[in-house]
Formats: sequence, structure tokens, C-alpha cells
Amino acid sequence: MKLLKSLNLRGWLLVGTAACGVMLAGAVATVGSPARAGASLEERKLPMKFGWVACEPNCRGWVSAVGIITADTPKDFDDFARGRQLGGATVVLDSSGGSVNDAITLGRRFRNLGLLTTVGITQQTNRQGARPAVASEAYCESMCVFLLLAGKKRYVPEAAHVRVHQIWMGDRADDAKAASYSAQDLMIVERDIGRLAKYTFDMGGAGDLLSLALSVPPWEDLHELDAAELKLTNLVTTNLVADVLPHVDITAPAVAELAPKTQARFGEEPEPQAAKSTKTAEAVVPTGGAVAPAAAPQK
Repeated sequence: MKLLKSLNLRGWLLVGTAACGVMLAGAVATVGSPARAGASLEERKLPMKFGWVACEPNCRGWVSAVGIITADTPKDFDDFARGRQLGGATVVLDSSGGSVNDAITLGRRFRNLGLLTTVGITQQTNRQGARPAVASEAYCESMCVFLLLAGKKRYVPEAAHVRVHQIWMGDRADDAKAASYSAQDLMIVERDIGRLAKYTFDMGGAGDLLSLALSVPPWEDLHELDAAELKLTNLVTTNLVADVLPHVDITAPAVAELAPKTQARFGEEPEPQAAKSTKTAEAVVPTGGAVAPAAAPQK
């Protein structure tokens, strides 16, 4: 039986999951079904789901990806992609992040397929002949930022929220300063920093992305990247939405219900006025030892 030590993706992009991931926030619409703006808050609290959004005529369609990256997410994506011609398609992300190493695995899948990435919420209408649209006020936090980085071309709408922070031991994230940490904990952290750094540079990201993320401890709010930082970190490669979603309407509706006014940490479950933290990543302990409780969402 594998021994797991839970980690929480908060602040520093330090530690993550090796073979296992955490199952957390937000699910997306299934194939052909809408990811409604009003429902997005609840969907983001579930494990990530993928859906193909048909957009006809003269519109290729895109992949909607909503929710938390878990240990099952890479396989779920492989199952979704099987039999589909996804090469060069766009992935529209709305996610609070999740398992570090599973996000890395998924990001490499994206790059191998030559996928493009952006942040948004798929909206479909019941009006006959109306095309689906993408609401720009969406969230891409923590490890979602590194999925965004996997896109061959990357666009972030002005109303979107892209936030970074550190990773932390999930079972000690609620009071990180008071908790104690072993040498093995530090080994896991340093190991996964290395994995994440290699991935970042492989994807064409800048060291500034790691620097910004690694400066935010778990007891502080996530850092939201502004337009200059999105360019500095090389998360954005184009300012033209048509480069990733040609012939698609990008809207910025009043969707205040999507998240609280205050800046939430990665993995937190947004509520109308406040947010509670959730455990969002776990790492495999490679050499045994005591078992820490696995990460799990808080109620």
C-alpha cells in the first residue's frame, strides 16, 4: 500500500504530487452540454471534467476544462481525447489548480497535441442557431497557471483572474507557521520544485513565474498577476483572442457569483462573501514512513 503525505498547493510552487493527485474543485460540462456561468462556482469544486464545445458554422469548437486537477485527470483527458482530432484545438480553462505532478503530466499532454490555451467559462444558449460564447471573467489559479503555460499559444482576457502561490503540506496548511516539518518533508518540497522548474522552462515559461509564486506563503492571499506580469512570465503569447478562439464571442457579463470580492487562495471554495481553504495537492512519499492524512476538500 502506497504511503501518501498530503500537500496543499498554496503560495510557493513548491511541492506536489508524484503519482497521486488531489481531487478537488470544479467540474466542467460534458460533451455538448453548457458550462453555465451561474453553475461555474459549483463546478469548480469538483474534479476536472472535459467537454467538447461544438461551434458551427465556420467555427471549429474548443475543449472546456473546468475543475480541480486530480490523480485521475490525465487519464480522464486521455479518455476524452481518444478518437478526437484535437491537434491544435484550444482549451478554455476555469480551475483552482490541484495536484502538482498530475498537472505537469497533463500539461505535457497538451503541448504534445499542440493545444492552445485561454481562461474562460463556456456559455451556451438555447436560442436556435446561436453560437456558444466564452465569458472572460474566470479563474485560473495555482497549478492551473501551469496548464495555461502548456498552450502553444496563450491568451488571457482582461477580466480573467490568474493567481499564483506556494504549495504546502495539506495536513498542516491551516496553521502552517505552527506546524513542524521533517527532513523528508523538505526533500519532497525540493524534489518537486525541481520538477516544476524543469516543466516551466520546457514550456517556455520564465523564471519570473516561479519567483512570483514562490514568494507567496500559505498564510497570505494568492498573488494575482497583472497584465505586465503575465507578459513578464511569458504566460501570454498573444493579445488577440482570434489567435486562440477565432469567430467566438468573448463576453464579460456580470458574474459576481463566480467568486468572492476578496482574493481567494488556490483551492479555496469561493462563497458569496468569504472562502474556506481546501486541501488541494498530495505527494507520494517515496521511501515510506508515517502516513499523513490525504488531502480532502473542507465542507
